[in-house]
Amino acid sequence: MPVELLRPRIPAELEIDTFEGQAWVGVVPFEMQAVRFRFLPPLPTAHRFPELNLRTYVRHRGRSGETPGVWFFSLDASSALTVLGARATFSLPYMHARMAMNEPLTAGSWIQYRSERTHRGEPPARFEGRYRPSGPAVTSQRGTLEHFLTERYALFAQAGYGVPRKLLGGALRSPLLRGDIQHAHWPLQPAEAEIERCDIFRLIGLDEPPAGEPLAHYAESIPVRAFRPVPAGDARRAP
Repeated sequence: MPVELLRPRIPAELEIDTFEGQAWVGVVPFEMQAVRFRFLPPLPTAHRFPELNLRTYVRHRGRSGETPGVWFFSLDASSALTVLGARATFSLPYMHARMAMNEPLTAGSWIQYRSERTHRGEPPARFEGRYRPSGPAVTSQRGTLEHFLTERYALFAQAGYGVPRKLLGGALRSPLLRGDIQHAHWPLQPAEAEIERCDIFRLIGLDEPPAGEPLAHYAESIPVRAFRPVPAGDARRAP
């Protein structure tokens, strides 16, 4: 995707990261499991639920050097508690949606996935499709597109997302936030995907997904730790 199409939608403090001169946008449907705060049991109403995000890939230059990361245009989730908590804690554009996904009957069978955004005050969007792994898992190698897309350990967000300006009282200038993430390398498998409907690109000014052959991967679940965001200029890598 051309960088100039995304530039107006990304904070000026962030550089849009590219691979061989092109920016990339990812649509990631998955299922969250055993969501909990550290040292606490899983949240009772957010134990397991589908989530769908639309993202691009960025870099930030700060005290700790240059950090590759992810910028989210939207994150749809079926858990109302998660939507409220993530907006308040992470300043991320979470939106409530009616969502459904089936459990694969056998290894390699199709996973059906549906999402319809229902969040009040947010633009409607739907995603319908199915996907399945089509080969063995491998670990991406540095310098490859797969490594560029998946080996990122920071997210960026704008402070005060979802908070009315009158409540901020002008005291907050919406600084850029950075939240560190920890996880093992993703065990990537090549995948097949059949998309019936995908409206979520309207958020970045596209009526349809970008032209060109899409790239699809599948990964089994791995544990992930997300740290509360702090001002990006002060952030240091989590231990």
